[in-house]
Amino acid sequence: MRFPMILIIGALLGFFSVAFGAYSEHGLRPKVSDEEFRMLMTAIRYNQVHALIISALGLIILPSSFLNIHLFRRSGFLFIVGTILFSFSIYTSVGLQIPSLLYLTPVGGITLMVSWLSLAYAAYKFQKNSDFDEYQ
Repeated sequence: MRFPMILIIGALLGFFSVAFGAYSEHGLRPKVSDEEFRMLMTAIRYNQVHALIISALGLIILPSSFLNIHLFRRSGFLFIVGTILFSFSIYTSVGLQIPSLLYLTPVGGITLMVSWLSLAYAAYKFQKNSDFDEYQ
């Protein structure tokens, strides 16, 4: 398996964990039992943790020049913005009782999905434009 393929797979798994998490919370929750919803959330949590580990392993085994590419910096910036918008809008809304901040939460979720796709795209572009024979 070529090096970035691990990163591409990890990034796509991360994207699906955010997308299916949103779908489960907003689309499936009213249609499934509490036990089924709990199982879904467990699966999503495991998916997210393992997507992170797979992505980290994909990054670790790449040449160091890989991390200097602007697409990866952009992806990192999107992850920061998405996390702040998603998680901190919920933390602040609940902690300070400001429900209107929850309008930022879906924007953060979409930004996180774009972040994962951006990471996959950056790995794809790197794989397409690089020769890995010297590293294998």
